[in-house]
Amino acid sequence: MKKQAVLSLSGGMDSSTLLLHLLANEYEVTALSFDYGQKHNIELERAKDLVKYINGYCIIDEESKTAEYPYYVKHQIIKLDGLSELLNSALVTGGEEVPEGHYAEENMKATVVPNRNKIFSSIIQAVALSIAEQKNTECAIAMGIHAGDHAIYPDCRQEFRDADFEAFKLGNWGAEKVYYYTPYLNDDKAGILVDGDNCCEQLGLNFDKVYLFTNTSYKPIQHELHWYSDYKSASSVERVEAFMRLGKVDPVGYADETGPVSWETVVEHVTQILENHE
Repeated sequence: MKKQAVLSLSGGMDSSTLLLHLLANEYEVTALSFDYGQKHNIELERAKDLVKYINGYCIIDEESKTAEYPYYVKHQIIKLDGLSELLNSALVTGGEEVPEGHYAEENMKATVVPNRNKIFSSIIQAVALSIAEQKNTECAIAMGIHAGDHAIYPDCRQEFRDADFEAFKLGNWGAEKVYYYTPYLNDDKAGILVDGDNCCEQLGLNFDKVYLFTNTSYKPIQHELHWYSDYKSASSVERVEAFMRLGKVDPVGYADETGPVSWETVVEHVTQILENHE
């Protein structure tokens, strides 16, 4: 039996890369995405697109001319209807404008969603424990939290994870079968992207297609019939910086209030932000 994992799949770069990482390490993955009224709910469509791409990826045996599907990800979107109306955050529908600038700036705290990871964690823990009991095996809870999140999001820090897990163990029989798997906890987005590149090569997946099916922007922009990422909000700045450090062009399209812009324009803007922050 394959190793089991339940993944919190937001549709962003980090959790999408962790999905590849789990597959490359021979986990059978159940991926959960959450619709909590986020403004950037295009991320849920990206998550569906990525899972569809992975599940439908075909390897052709040239000799026999047969095809096989080597990966299968079970994916479910969980709707938390009505929650956004009760939350105070710039990320949810009805909240304030999402701030722009560098991730470490004080105004980025406006993007905190109160207790978000605890809400998600409770559901993921329940699913992981159910899988462990049904299959009589251990099950990992996989989360793409990383060092770049620690300053702004306290629910992404190890001390929160440890305390939350202790509460889970106290409240459930058989909880010892469940464990956390957070391989990026002390890494940054560039390090995550390096791992993603390596996993794509190992799995035989197309890097550009994989990351085209991700959204990191908190302020996505619709132009005509297409959705684009912004390049001024902090989440986008962090993503662009990662691609810049790897010397890669982000396959996701970018735009501003004037419409789609070139990758060169994006890089110029982000470079200026990074220089001003130093």
